[in-house]
Amino acid sequence: MKSYHQFKNYLEAKRLWEVFVYLFFGGLATVVNIVTFALAYQIFHFNWPISNAISWICSVLFAFVTNKLWVFQSKTAGFKALTWEFSKFLFARIFSFGMDMACMYLFIDMLHTGNLVAKLITQVVVVVVNYIFSKVFIFKKVEVIEEEKTNSSPR
Repeated sequence: MKSYHQFKNYLEAKRLWEVFVYLFFGGLATVVNIVTFALAYQIFHFNWPISNAISWICSVLFAFVTNKLWVFQSKTAGFKALTWEFSKFLFARIFSFGMDMACMYLFIDMLHTGNLVAKLITQVVVVVVNYIFSKVFIFKKVEVIEEEKTNSSPR
């Protein structure tokens, strides 16, 4: 446990902890994506677009929870704020899903690359784009500035 804290403190000092945690959970989301794609495609014999859509849904749900709780440690006040945050997350992920589908089409149908090789390549692009969207637009840290209360009476 001591090594973990040293490692974390080192990365925090270099301002890399958030990136490390994002890549860790992004890696897990990628595993979820690839495993569900392989299951849908190879076990259930769905075509690659349907398999890709199923894997996308699973990985988006996984990624939202992990990004919110552990990567960006986002706090929302109430269901409405949570819904807004999830909506922004979903919109960004729909955009990256379009990129994912376009890359898959390019690699599989145009370049005749194997399905899983294409999936691995596209996931690198998707992870980078998703980090930028999450960091800049979705899980922005909001600073709360409290006004100083003075003991002087109003004029």
